Amino acid sequence: MYRLLSRQPPVIRLSQATLLEISKNSIPGLQVSVQFCRCKSSSNDYIHESIVPSDHFQKSLPRLPIPKLEQTCERYLASQAVLQTEQEHASTKQLVDEFLKGEGKELHEQLVQRDQQNKHTSYISEPWFDMYLKDRRPLSLTHNPFITFTDDPRPEYMDQLVRATNLVVSSLRFMKTYRANLLEPDVYHLNPKKSDTLQFRKFVRMLPQAISFYGAYWYKAFPLDMSQYPNLYNSTRIPKHDKDVLFTDSSAKHMLVIRKGHMYLFDAIDRDGNIVSPETIMSHIKYILNDPRPPNEYALGVLTTMERDKWSTVRTQLCNAGDMNESAFFSSGVMNEGYMKLVDSALFVLALDDTTPEDPNEITRNFLHGDGTNRWFDKSFSLILTKDGRAAVNFEHAWGDGVAVLRYFNEVWKESTTKPFVHPSTVPSNVDSALTVQNIEFALDPKLKEYIDEARTTYATKCSSLDVDHLEYDKFTKECLKKQKLSPDAILQLVIQMAYYKQYNKTVATYESCSTAAFRHGRTETIRSATHATKKACEMFNQQNNTYSVGDLREALEQSSKYHGQLTKEAAMGQGWDRHLFAMKYYAAQEGTVPMLYQDPGYTNINHIILSTSTLSSPSVVIGGFGAVTHNGYGVGYAVENERIGFNVTNYPPETNVHEFIECLKESLDDINAVFEGRNPRST
Repeated sequence: MYRLLSRQPPVIRLSQATLLEISKNSIPGLQVSVQFCRCKSSSNDYIHESIVPSDHFQKSLPRLPIPKLEQTCERYLASQAVLQTEQEHASTKQLVDEFLKGEGKELHEQLVQRDQQNKHTSYISEPWFDMYLKDRRPLSLTHNPFITFTDDPRPEYMDQLVRATNLVVSSLRFMKTYRANLLEPDVYHLNPKKSDTLQFRKFVRMLPQAISFYGAYWYKAFPLDMSQYPNLYNSTRIPKHDKDVLFTDSSAKHMLVIRKGHMYLFDAIDRDGNIVSPETIMSHIKYILNDPRPPNEYALGVLTTMERDKWSTVRTQLCNAGDMNESAFFSSGVMNEGYMKLVDSALFVLALDDTTPEDPNEITRNFLHGDGTNRWFDKSFSLILTKDGRAAVNFEHAWGDGVAVLRYFNEVWKESTTKPFVHPSTVPSNVDSALTVQNIEFALDPKLKEYIDEARTTYATKCSSLDVDHLEYDKFTKECLKKQKLSPDAILQLVIQMAYYKQYNKTVATYESCSTAAFRHGRTETIRSATHATKKACEMFNQQNNTYSVGDLREALEQSSKYHGQLTKEAAMGQGWDRHLFAMKYYAAQEGTVPMLYQDPGYTNINHIILSTSTLSSPSVVIGGFGAVTHNGYGVGYAVENERIGFNVTNYPPETNVHEFIECLKESLDDINAVFEGRNPRST
């Protein structure tokens, strides 16, 4: 019946399911020679396949509200009252009253009008991007934080090659899952037993995107904004004079690997859009690890530690430096500019360090700043692995906040530690990595080499001026605080206030970041966690003469927790005062006039952040941190978990002493623990 054009049976590569179907319904007269092969199914590239599309809720997310001006002013004054003398506060209150009746009212109305004309985004999006991109300070130690992965529970998988391969593969699978719209949407489940279910997913999947949020809300589940995710991969912050730009090229398929300051490229995605095999990735990484060359004397990465206008100038000179040698990534004679485009468009950075940091302070220094030679701080994120397999992410902050990064972090850690693609026994593929992995070497003239030397020296001085210390505490933990019916985050914020009060006998401007991802294009709002309640608690706990009973101190803890909970709720719902005042100031400055409220020393003081705090609690995170944001302040990363409480703190001596502060944190935790045990902490 069927006429074959070849004497030999056709060679057909089919999946096993198709072969079974053929065997059931064989066609008489058709001879088929079957060759079993490991067919690459697109599902192999996904971490999971959500039945609810990743972007299902995006269109129906509520818009970030602009608070009422009167409420913003009230909240602002409440935060100021804790920091000011009566005379200072009276002066600030007068300026607020004038602002409320005059310029502030007009600015608020203009902000509301502008917001109504831009319903696709939020009122804070443009000002917040500009705040980051116009900042001329270096990224490292100023903006880029780090998060360290918990070690793989199996020591044999902590080998640098094995772990790097598994983390890279899982990172690529996370990317493919999101881009295929198959990543489970970010949803905050108020009642997980009711909403984090298959029934919930089937229900919301059937709803039109325009109303899907409201269906989730009926289940007391709150979808979160995912608009930052596209910038996680193939993205770079490019330095420009006055204002940097964010660049993304999602078509690029190559990775950037840095080791000993040398830069390498290889394709991690094939021409069909599939992830190359784990064994091939392993072969490429092994080839790079085996490169016997000494450290690069003129490692370009250190240039990304420069002040942004200076780096913009140097980068322009670098891109115009001339033709390359014959070994180019795509063709011979590629210009420096071509190499820079490959760096900018790379999927992400894999930094392979030769260091083996031993204690948490060394780990912080390695992952927060390093010496700059084995980094490219401009990339959206860098996956860093030490020689002994410790791993971390250092990420640029302009493009997004901790929500997107932590989701990536959790998914990649979970898969790489439970379903790894390579093992200690895995043999890398026999692909010739020498032909596939390309080492890129920029043409450097004497002036560019001088810039690199200068950047290295300046950065070393800056890093040496930073001090770090950490604390782990286990006398009480998250579960204990819940049993005490106290907010874990509120109590940790109180501990930070108490520690600073112990050290300096005063209350200062404090910043706690709170995500507003519950709204379309939301970013963050500030929780001003130095409050009248925490100030009173600090004074009570530091009395040396047993003035207050255990019951009094317990009441102070409860009041601090209650008020902090109120502030947290307001911030998460877009009802803080910081972003509202900031946006009005931003647009007023564009018009060339800044109201007197913003020229008040009180406004300057409350925005000179002495205690910059942030928390990330997750089983996948062992330690994280960031640089202090002011010369006389502390950068306080903290976590409260079921097994421990942790602090990781940075500062710039000599105006502050991080080691004394850590000791004050411990004493403050002990004071609170004494109350839990029914003891007055000042009793002998």
